[in-house]
Amino acid sequence: MDAAVERLKTGFEKFKTDVYDKQPDMFEPLKTGQKPKYMVFACADSRVCPSVTLGLEPGEAFTVRNISAMVPPYCKNKYAGVGSAIEYAVCALKVEVIVVIGHSRCGGIKALLSLKDGADDSFHFVEDWVRIGFPAKKKVQKECAEMSFEDQCAALEKEAVNVSLQNLNTYPFVKDALTAGTLKLVGGHYDFVSGKFDTWEL
Repeated sequence: MDAAVERLKTGFEKFKTDVYDKQPDMFEPLKTGQKPKYMVFACADSRVCPSVTLGLEPGEAFTVRNISAMVPPYCKNKYAGVGSAIEYAVCALKVEVIVVIGHSRCGGIKALLSLKDGADDSFHFVEDWVRIGFPAKKKVQKECAEMSFEDQCAALEKEAVNVSLQNLNTYPFVKDALTAGTLKLVGGHYDFVSGKFDTWEL
């Protein structure tokens, strides 16, 4: 454990020396506040850090990471952590773009596609969380029934993003910003196997 903690310390020292100290023009304005253009929903998977894969600098993106980059529908009594982040990004920070990014070989998407009706959950939270993407699962199973499980997972990675984009429209402040033309919703998919990144709008 000591080595694991030391890795964090040496990592920061390298960042401080190689980045922070050498780029005062970037970091000085951030001391007084943030004005990000993007809100990014990305998976918590350790292989897909959006700041690295998209080259985002500090201050550019207000980021939420969770299992499979899911965005639940609006509900004041549930998922308040996600709801409060969206509200702050849209209403306080006035972000211009919300992008939801799925990715290849996502464990959460595999778990969603593997769920059996009536079966007991193996985790305290995971299965209930990925069920947010259940409409996407139904669509993929109907339209891609002849595909292999792996290919269905690949299709579901993108279709789950579409469900999240649709769910964003259930937040009244998101809908207001879309109507006013001050906000855009974008879907994305990062394939780290082939090194590709795709974007689309619904």
